[in-house]
Amino acid sequence: MSKKLTIGLFGFGVVGQGLYDIIKTKNLNLEIVKIAIKNPDKQRSLPSTLFTTDKDELLNNPEINIIIELINDTEAAYEIVSTALKSGKNVVSASKKMIATYLKELIDLQHEYGTSLLYEGSVCGSIPIIRNLEEYYDNELLHSVSGIFNGSSNYILSKGYLDGLDYDSALKQAQDLGFAETDPTSDVGGFDAKYKAVIAAAHAYGVVVNPDDVLNIGIQTLSANDVQYTREKRLKVKLVPVIKELDKGHVALFVLPKFVGESEFLYNVEYEYNGVVVQAAFADQQFFFGKGAGGHPTGAAVLSDITALRYDYHYEYKKAKEKGNLKFTNDIELNIYLRYENDSLVEALNFEHIHERYVSDTYKYIVGKVNLQNLIDNQYRILEERAFVAFADQLTGVSLATASKQAAELF
Repeated sequence: MSKKLTIGLFGFGVVGQGLYDIIKTKNLNLEIVKIAIKNPDKQRSLPSTLFTTDKDELLNNPEINIIIELINDTEAAYEIVSTALKSGKNVVSASKKMIATYLKELIDLQHEYGTSLLYEGSVCGSIPIIRNLEEYYDNELLHSVSGIFNGSSNYILSKGYLDGLDYDSALKQAQDLGFAETDPTSDVGGFDAKYKAVIAAAHAYGVVVNPDDVLNIGIQTLSANDVQYTREKRLKVKLVPVIKELDKGHVALFVLPKFVGESEFLYNVEYEYNGVVVQAAFADQQFFFGKGAGGHPTGAAVLSDITALRYDYHYEYKKAKEKGNLKFTNDIELNIYLRYENDSLVEALNFEHIHERYVSDTYKYIVGKVNLQNLIDNQYRILEERAFVAFADQLTGVSLATASKQAAELF
């Protein structure tokens, strides 16, 4: 008989309820002892004796051996998780912003106290990408990881391309259905995807990156002209984080809208679904597909982590130990599409090579190569001027994946 798991659960929102629904359908030899919630007056489907607003009832309970953290407050989540790890309790979390922001501290705490923090549910919902990157891929054989990491923004883009809705109408529909928050900035601005990519990068390449150092430009300035341009080129726009090994010493990481073609895996990933593309040296491209959000898909990933703790599973962070010389950099040239109004923005981005340019009274765009750091330096200006930027490697002949593969063959 496997050992019994006794759980203290923080948060009973969509994912917490989804996890509970899954647990009650199976005889898993685990018990949720107590659930900490923020609002004691909210009507709930379970007995009131199961709930508390006092976090210490969970953290100081010696009968509880696993803490599940599923709340939206970054600082409070870190306090809960760090306290639990220090007190000898293993933890499962789905808080991507908290994990990305405090990843180094969380790794150090696990090593110091011999406890385990698992967070498969924090990246791409039901897709088991973290454990695959951690266990399966040696980063000597891993060229890049990219994909659709945010279901809310992908839903909005799908409604535009498949149903012909403009951005504002698609956003409102996503909000009405609960796919997007009242303030959708984290999703449509690429912040959510960035936090997930930072976590994935640690397991793909062993690099721990400060999220503030990573470029994220979102889809909120997408216009009808941009959509029409991509339709004419038989392309779609997807919001895509890219994690890429440049050479033996450097890794780049950024989040941008990306033009994708019909032959690419991501072209047919629609609505709230996520997709992760792994480019490996000998396995070539491998594709992971599944629901990236929702109570039951994310709850399933959380449950997978819970059951892994039954066998004392923990992330070893082997790549961070073995590849200390691999560094994060923003010194990389990207081929981009820029739709703009002010010529001074083009000058500020300092295009090195221009492949295509069009100017009319109502629509101006340019396709060419810029340095990633120039995009970072002008990130807020791009948003303020309602310009639209997309990663457009296939418009210039050589894709990032192909260039990465060619570079690796030189070493």
